[in-house]
Amino acid sequence: MELGTLRPILTALFLPPLAPLLLALIGLILVFRKKRGGLALTAFSLMLLWVLSCHGTASWLSRTVLPQFPPLALNQLQTNKVQAIVILGGGVLAQASEYGEAQPRAETAARLRYGLWLARQSGLPVAFSGGVGWAASSSQTASEARVAQRIAEQDFGQTLRWTESESRNTTGNARLLAPLLQRDGVLRIALVTHASHMPRAVLAFERAGFQVTPAATGYEVALESGVLEWLPSAPGLMASQQVLREWLASGVSRFMPI
Repeated sequence: MELGTLRPILTALFLPPLAPLLLALIGLILVFRKKRGGLALTAFSLMLLWVLSCHGTASWLSRTVLPQFPPLALNQLQTNKVQAIVILGGGVLAQASEYGEAQPRAETAARLRYGLWLARQSGLPVAFSGGVGWAASSSQTASEARVAQRIAEQDFGQTLRWTESESRNTTGNARLLAPLLQRDGVLRIALVTHASHMPRAVLAFERAGFQVTPAATGYEVALESGVLEWLPSAPGLMASQQVLREWLASGVSRFMPI
């Protein structure tokens, strides 16, 4: 087993829902020795899981624990002398039976659509970076870049000028795409990824020698009204998990590349 394949497993241990569930399990085990303490830990863990399953919590966390990047204004592309749009992959559906071939996951599709829209508005060339991530299914054979290139041409009628298909994480995106862009004199880029992922992505590309203009998409905003934002839901849990993953990864990436 490659060391990189352990990263998704280790990450899951520190994130919901696994982390609160493990705490609850420890609490139940402690009940046999310290009944009051064990019950308190179990109750706390379940309450924590409830709170983290609320989309309102995810929205608050994204504003509180992560650096904020406002939506890109189109005139910034010219003001900052941006030379290319760079889109980062966010995963692939390896088996999309209805299409008969791999398709981009929702995260990748959203980034690709926004990046290509920026390219149409500005006339700038587009680069895409994404291979097969460490957490990808063993059935995935097509890289994110390969799938994105096909979708860009088939669905949007646009061509990706540069594609990088070997990276397996954010650091790899920057490190492996850098030679392709810098060979053509590209040093100023507009970087397209999800808002929660942007802090770590910006750091990686700045370390690779680029001047980065953030072009974030997928902001955490209210999905429902009133009390519904504070009731547990699967989307709420997934959103909290993503924000906390990026918060954890951003902290670690300041000391080691991930």
